[in-house]
Amino acid sequence: MASADVLLHPVRMRILQALFGTDPMTTSRLRERLPDIAPATMYRHIAVLVTAGVLEVVDERRVRGTVERSYRVSQEQGRIDPAARAAMTREDHRQAFTTFAASLMSDFDRYLTHDDADPQRDGVVYRQAAVRLTDEEFATMVAEIEHAVVSRAGNTQDGSRIRRIVSLVVVPDEPKT
Repeated sequence: MASADVLLHPVRMRILQALFGTDPMTTSRLRERLPDIAPATMYRHIAVLVTAGVLEVVDERRVRGTVERSYRVSQEQGRIDPAARAAMTREDHRQAFTTFAASLMSDFDRYLTHDDADPQRDGVVYRQAAVRLTDEEFATMVAEIEHAVVSRAGNTQDGSRIRRIVSLVVVPDEPKT
């Protein structure tokens, strides 16, 4: 698994989110999806992700004298392991959450910039609910949510399926006593 520093950089997080649940993409295709990221910046951050093992090169082909690579996220390396999360300071968590929230806002903004975006028709959902659970009940709920998402993450692209980004945030209302 990669370090938090590698995964939680704002640009790298956006690159990873663009690649989650998709067919492999070239840097050119990533630049089309993330046009606000300068080409040199995109190449630099892709190199960091490849070096860390977070991105895998799945294809190479020659295009006008250069090598064009296609990348996908390594499922083993594309997350922060529990030990690394446990070692993060409060400030590390604050920074990580800020990066995560900014990435969510960027995804939503990218969606809304499409002329035909219709949140009601397209099934946009953002909700918040408070639940009271024991630690065991909480662990069960998280496992159920993860199973529901992961079991569908491998669905193939076809004419009837729409790629949707599912994000989960759980924040205690107050610390345990």
